[in-house]
Amino acid sequence: MTDPILRPARPTDYDPIAAVVDDWWGRPILAAIPRLFLDHFHDSSLVASHGGELVGFLVGFPSPAQPDRAYIHFVGVHPRVRSRGLARAMYERFFQTAREHGRQSVGAITSPGNQASIDFHRRMGFTVDGPVPGYNGPGHDLVVFTRAL
Repeated sequence: MTDPILRPARPTDYDPIAAVVDDWWGRPILAAIPRLFLDHFHDSSLVASHGGELVGFLVGFPSPAQPDRAYIHFVGVHPRVRSRGLARAMYERFFQTAREHGRQSVGAITSPGNQASIDFHRRMGFTVDGPVPGYNGPGHDLVVFTRAL
């Protein structure tokens, strides 16, 4: 397989992402990616395609409240192309975008049970904190990632 094409996302990418994300995860997850992310943060988010087919996306943005940080909200890779470096390529491209916006670190979160995500973030150079009790409210513990740029 040739390398997928990475490009900045557009608001119109929301519907194609929404159409596949639950299948890619094997469970309902769409509620975690509201349309507003691509309406308002499309220029810092990414879409990966291969042969005209969506094979990955990264939703991230420079933090409007923390001028030294950027945040990766959600990343998806088609199951057929996992473990081929696409997520790494999207993260590296996002890191570059964050640097261009003057950011010095990137953050992300995941559930404590998502060991694949925890392992991936460690390999990408993120520190791993937690699970942080009540991070997203009572009973909603999350693992917090931070990576210096």
